[in-house]
Order: sequence, then structure tokens, then C-alpha cells
Amino acid sequence: MIYHFYEMQHAVLTPARLAAESLRSVFQNPWNPLSYTQLGRTVGAGAEMFERLTRRFGKPTFGLLETMIDGKIVEVSEEIREEKPFCSLIHFRRDTKRKDPKVLIVAPMSGHYATLLRGTVEALLPHHEVYITDWVDARQVPLTEGRFNLDDYITYVMDYIEYLGSDVHVIAVCQPAVPVFAAVALMEADKSRKPPLSMILMGGPIDTRVSKTKVTELAENKSLKWFENTVVVEVPFYHPGAFRKVYPGFIQLGGFMSMNLDRHVGSHMQFYHHLVRGDGDSAESHRRFYDEYNAVMDISADFYLQTVETVFQKHSLPKGQMKWRDPATDRLHDVDSKAIRRTALMTIEGELDDISAHGQTTAAHDLVPNLPVARQFHHFQEDVGHYGIFNGRRWRHQIMPRIRNFIRRHESGKDPVPASDLALVSDHKAENWDPKKHALPVVLKRLAEKEKMKGKGAASSEKGFMPRKGE
Repeated sequence: MIYHFYEMQHAVLTPARLAAESLRSVFQNPWNPLSYTQLGRTVGAGAEMFERLTRRFGKPTFGLLETMIDGKIVEVSEEIREEKPFCSLIHFRRDTKRKDPKVLIVAPMSGHYATLLRGTVEALLPHHEVYITDWVDARQVPLTEGRFNLDDYITYVMDYIEYLGSDVHVIAVCQPAVPVFAAVALMEADKSRKPPLSMILMGGPIDTRVSKTKVTELAENKSLKWFENTVVVEVPFYHPGAFRKVYPGFIQLGGFMSMNLDRHVGSHMQFYHHLVRGDGDSAESHRRFYDEYNAVMDISADFYLQTVETVFQKHSLPKGQMKWRDPATDRLHDVDSKAIRRTALMTIEGELDDISAHGQTTAAHDLVPNLPVARQFHHFQEDVGHYGIFNGRRWRHQIMPRIRNFIRRHESGKDPVPASDLALVSDHKAENWDPKKHALPVVLKRLAEKEKMKGKGAASSEKGFMPRKGE
């Protein structure tokens, strides 16, 4: 009933929303003299606030039409290379003959569309052949297409890696860290499959026991039955995915907002004041962010519940107990992380991340004892939250160059970042990538030392045992 109530509320508010949109158009029209008065701007601001707060935001577009390569503007076009019921593989084809490393970005299936990673793709385009998983709103997938759970997600990842070839590098942003890690482990264990050259795990919940957040505490304190009864509903009959059980996007958005409610309320109040003052640039920045943030999709309940149980409640991967059921044969396979011997591993964490906190992603290094130390790297970025790991200034100038160097190093075994690339984005020189300094069991040792130091007073400061800046 909750889905029907949400839809009914949206329908009931439609006349008021249309009226507010008309009022906004009148009082924000540059040809209307009242739009330049305090009264006119106030009325227009109030109308726009009401319209945006009651609007349902549709799926955004990437809108990446060009990039800069070798000092020249190069056209970019989107191509759907593989299409499955729950996901499409998009290729951002660059109109150039230059051959760069292939990168598969595995976008999170956690409520937002893949377009949330627009800034991630944009920064990588000058240096890489970029592909991304574009997950489909479960509300749009008919029941006849069957179920979709964590096992299917892992299968999709393996299929896309095989489609792109063994010379691909995989980037998992947030939630996909566990299924991508599992997919690589399964491919390494299966001699008939060729794993990717490297995987980069960014702010992902590899082991949520390491540090707690509101997300992990909710998942651990509530039973799986509670989640099933509280947040799982059926899609109404008038949608293509009628009667499919989902975790609705509007419930997820409410959860996102509640985690930082003060910040979101403050942001909307600032937006209102920007409109009243006529600060168009600041208002447009707010619109761009929340047009993306408010655009959410429904998630298959099978996937959501299995992820909660496997990742946040049973901690199956770090305990060595995770299994994958092959959808084709219905056979169970062990996810043996010790099988990872070839695929290079890089982990990235943000100091202010309140979704995947300190150590959750770094824990991946503990699970690969047979992967050479020289093929393991970690970067701890100061002064960024979860979103800043893959978007924004520090992503472009601090994180992305390190990823680029890491990929290039494991592409050919050399240090081959083209000189023309270095002119585009501030880079970190080869000496900063000495494996003796940056291969990452050293950080794990430091974290272990921190545990031993607990109870010894001020000397046990957490900051002192976190990775050093630049690592």
C-alpha cells in the first residue's frame, strides 16, 4: 500500500505543482518587470521551492559530448554495447585513433542512476576508453525477465569483463566493491576465464566490522525479516515491472536525506535565499546537484535483501564464507579470495566518508595473501566525504591521477603516462609510486598496531595510525 499511497500523493499534488510552475515562470521571466523586485523574486523563489519539493525527478543524462585529448577537443558519443534485462553496458566512444587502457566502471545499484558518476567518467575520458554499467530501474523490468539478486549482479560483472577482454581495468564505486571483488576471485579460480588486469575499489563495504556507520548499524541491528516487512513493496500494476518486489527509490531517498538532514535543509534554505537575492550561479549549482540527487530508481528486493544479509549481517566475504550460485547451472561455488594472484588491487578511502568508513575498503588487502605486495596499493584522501571520492576537485586532482598511474603501471609494467596527459591534470610523479612505500599491507599493520595501542591513553590516537597523506 505504501507505493500506492506515494503515487496517489504525487497525483493529488499535481494541480498545485503545475500552478506553482506557472507562477514561477511568470515571476522569473526576465521580461516581467516584477521579476527584478524583492516581492517578485520572493514569490518566484517560493513557487520554485514548492515545485521542486513535490516533483518526481526522472533519469538524468550523462550529457558528455566532448573531451580534451592531446590539446584538442574530441567528440564523445554514447553506445550501448551490451543490453541485459537489468543493465546496459555503455561505451563512451571517443572520436580518436589513440589507444588508451580500457576501464569498466561498475556503478552502484544503491538507489541512484549511473549518471551520479558523470564526474568520474568525465575525468577519465581524456586518458581511458571508458565503459560503465547502467543499471535499470527495477520498476521498468517485467516479471517475465525473472529475478535479480546478488548472484546475478556478480554474473553480470563477469560477463561484462569477459566481453571487454582480459586487458580491462575494473573500477567499483561504493556498493559494487564486494560483487566486483567476488567476480574477480571467481574468475581467478576458474582457469577457463581471464580476469581483469586490475581492480580499483573506491569507498566500498568489503568488511563493515572494521568501522561502524549509521548504515552498518541499521543493517546489523535489524533482522532480515524487518527489512522485508518494512521497506520491500510490490510495484503497482500500471508499471512495466508490475508486482515485482522492490526496495523503492523514494524510500531510499528518504533514508539518504535523513542521514544528513540538517545539511540538506540548510542547502535548501540557502537555495531559497540565492533565488531571492538573484544569485543565479549559486542557485543553478544547487539545481544541478539536486536534479541528480533526487533522481532515484527502484532496486530488486532479491538483490537488496541478499546484499544486506551477505555483506552487512553475515560478513561472508571477509570471513571466507561467501558463495556464488551460478544462475546458469544453479550450482554453488566458493568465493575464494586467496585465488586472486594476478589482478592488481588498489583501494581508495576518504577521511570523512560516513557511508563506508575508515578501514572497510582497505580490508580487501587482508583477503589476498597470494597477491604480490608490489601489486597492491592504497590511497587515503584527506578532507573528502563519500561523494568526494569520485566527484569534485579532489577526485580530479588527487585521486584520479593516482588511479591513472596505477592502471598504466599494470597495463604494461612501465610508467607510461603520456606527457600530453600530464599537462591536463596535476599528476603525481613516478617516485611517489614506490611499491616499497605504497604497497599496502603496511597500512594494515598500522591498523593492527592501533588495536594493540587501545587503552594506552593519548598515544592510541586513531589519526596516527591511519595511512599517511598520499598513500
